[in-house]
Amino acid sequence: MQIPLIITFRHMEPSEALEAKIREKMEHLEKFHEHITSCRITIDQEHKRQNQGKLFSVKLDITLPGNEILITRHPDQHHAHEDVYVALRDTFDSARRKLEDHVRKLRGKVKVHETSPYGKIKQLFPYENYGVIETPDGREIYFHRNSVIDENFKNLTEGENVRFGEEMGDNGPQASAVHVERKHHVI
Repeated sequence: MQIPLIITFRHMEPSEALEAKIREKMEHLEKFHEHITSCRITIDQEHKRQNQGKLFSVKLDITLPGNEILITRHPDQHHAHEDVYVALRDTFDSARRKLEDHVRKLRGKVKVHETSPYGKIKQLFPYENYGVIETPDGREIYFHRNSVIDENFKNLTEGENVRFGEEMGDNGPQASAVHVERKHHVI
């Protein structure tokens, strides 16, 4: 880290053992991202409930080049935080997951869900049991009546929007798994 770790205790006495645990967890986080610029952590012992033990909230603010990760763990959301070490563990686990996500994005290893090809039914040949889909780029894709999913081939009309899987057939590209896009689906 370029700026030393800042640890703040609110409504409680500072603890060397707790500070050592925080530093240990921070060193572990630095293994996931070596360019952490700064880190500030605040541990607050809250006095809201008289019939239960004291609850702890933890706020962790990690600064990275071009990004900031903020984790806040409140006892109202996480009842296990009557133990400060559990609160710290949960906070640093959440920070680790966010750092891992950040590193994946930097490396370009984020899952991208490809959308199915789409187009409009250009022609139907009901007696020959096939049709032709025209894609937005002007390609014509053959499809057989058996490729139509969740719809009866007889009910199809020219001009309907469809999504489909594409594969190479004996005579060129052909559509498989043709789904008709109804009005509630916008292309």
